[in-house]
Amino acid sequence: MSSTRRLTTAQALVSFLARQYTERDGRRQRLIGATWGIFGHGNVAGIGQALVESGRAMPYLQGRNEQAMVHAAVGYARQCGRLSAHAVTTSIGPGATNLVTGAALATVNHLPVLLLPGDTFATRPADPVLQQLEVPYAGDVSVNDCLRPVSRYFDRITRPEALVPAALQAVRTLTDPAQTGAVTLALPQDVQVQAYDWPEEFFAERVWHVRRPAPDPQELDRAVRAVRGARRPLIVAGGGVHHSAAESTLAAFAAATRIPVASTQAGKGSLRHDHPADVGGIGHTGTATADELARTADLVIGIGTRYSDFTTASATLFANPGVRFLNLNITGFDAHKLGALPLVADARTALEALTTALAERNHRVDPAYETEYTDAKEAWERRVTAAFTAPDPHARPTQAQVLGLLDDLVTEDDVLINAAGSLPGDLHKLWRTRSPRQYHVEYGYSCMGYEIPAAIGVQLAAPDRPVWALVGDGTYLMNPTEIVTAVQQELPVKLVVLQNHGYASIGGLSEAVGAERFGTAYRHRAADGTFTGPPLPVDLAANAGSLGMRVLRARSVRDLREALREARAADRPTCVYVETETADTVSGPPPAQAWWDVPVAETATRPPAVRAREEYDRHVADRRHHL
Repeated sequence: MSSTRRLTTAQALVSFLARQYTERDGRRQRLIGATWGIFGHGNVAGIGQALVESGRAMPYLQGRNEQAMVHAAVGYARQCGRLSAHAVTTSIGPGATNLVTGAALATVNHLPVLLLPGDTFATRPADPVLQQLEVPYAGDVSVNDCLRPVSRYFDRITRPEALVPAALQAVRTLTDPAQTGAVTLALPQDVQVQAYDWPEEFFAERVWHVRRPAPDPQELDRAVRAVRGARRPLIVAGGGVHHSAAESTLAAFAAATRIPVASTQAGKGSLRHDHPADVGGIGHTGTATADELARTADLVIGIGTRYSDFTTASATLFANPGVRFLNLNITGFDAHKLGALPLVADARTALEALTTALAERNHRVDPAYETEYTDAKEAWERRVTAAFTAPDPHARPTQAQVLGLLDDLVTEDDVLINAAGSLPGDLHKLWRTRSPRQYHVEYGYSCMGYEIPAAIGVQLAAPDRPVWALVGDGTYLMNPTEIVTAVQQELPVKLVVLQNHGYASIGGLSEAVGAERFGTAYRHRAADGTFTGPPLPVDLAANAGSLGMRVLRARSVRDLREALREARAADRPTCVYVETETADTVSGPPPAQAWWDVPVAETATRPPAVRAREEYDRHVADRRHHL
């Protein structure tokens, strides 16, 4: 007869999680590296007590905001290549619903995080309990059901013994390279503390192999023939290249075939910026080089990309009448997009197979095509250098010049984190990525407030690397509270706050679509009711300092250069604060090289909206369906 161990449900879950491992390519590591938690009546006596009971077996991290804890966990998982993750526990009610945004971000980006929200009583001794949302038509619904559509796997553990299959399914999903994302186990607060005789086998050490599925031979054969038949092929490298750790394989493939490689936001860094085949970002925020190649490509080879509207320029970018798509993706859902030839497989495994097959005939693109994109890339680099250069050391820097100063300072060890505003566009067009993990822009969900907690997660995963969180004032005001966590954990994250007094990105978009920058400036209300008065007297640098950060204020290009250098060398959390120049007379980054579909009012009386609609109609006529 097998032995058992009497534990509460929460104790059993924590003990189980502490014994789960992943393995890929012979490297084994712990699956759940730590558990983030904010405690309330819905989890303090269950998961909270279980974490105390576990001692050092399950490290605990204290957060200040539930959404931010998920962001930190996502940053950690991305830096770990999805092979290690964090769990996040909350109380019931608002603590649980605060998880939803972070869960959506994780699932959109295919990054693993385990969510353990408390839930209302399964046994219903009192109904309703504190923070319970009553649903008149169903007694088995709680606010945690908000997490169903944003989770890859969801279960509510209404009896202790139900934890066994649910926990195994949760870990299976977390470690599945095609299915991973947010996983939710909702834990009723009474079930958390109930004792049960658990089979010892449940706590046995388990190693979950992260598979690398090989391509189907017929799909591979069709893919090889498509590549050989193309005269102007273009690779679009997505986040799947990084998830598969296929960067060196892609570099070898590009070197052998000379096919140019453009990258999505998630895929940037798949090649170093100075690799001969790298042509930079693609789509609305892409380079002129990549976008012109996309317009004339006869074969687009998507590797690990889901083709968001920013990548396809809202279905207007790939303009060649005869263009076809070959999509190499671990999920069939993404591999079949745009009427493509699918190659459903792990990115590295499939690229190795393609490289071998094409090498049999020494396949490579026409030298004239290679010369064309190489010359275009050199021309674009001159535009980057111009945007990065700050001729007057005493002037306030532009946002692009801030990036230029960072470009002069960092090495391949540094990690830059960003998610929202105008910075993702500037970074995608301009940043010279030096290593696979350097460029960390979350643009699948583009969530304001991601950067600071994500920097904490990345720093926990990579304690010896300089980690930079780049934020505008709008993003900073969304979610600065985890600065306290960085201070508490003594993590030397570097925060760069760019003050431009409002939502600069949406302000520009608002102007382009005829909304006249309405509601996008952080200014006092004027007499006419608009927010066009003086800038608000908000001191974000003082705020960061009050939360425990060392703050360096920079008032000029020269000040900023020194402050960034000092921050990079710092061994404690450090904030660099700078007001950026936004005047129209100051040279900025090159404008968008491709369109993005944001619908414009069909009827309007104000001239800006009328003109914007005329421009919109011209662009939308170029949209096409690839079938």
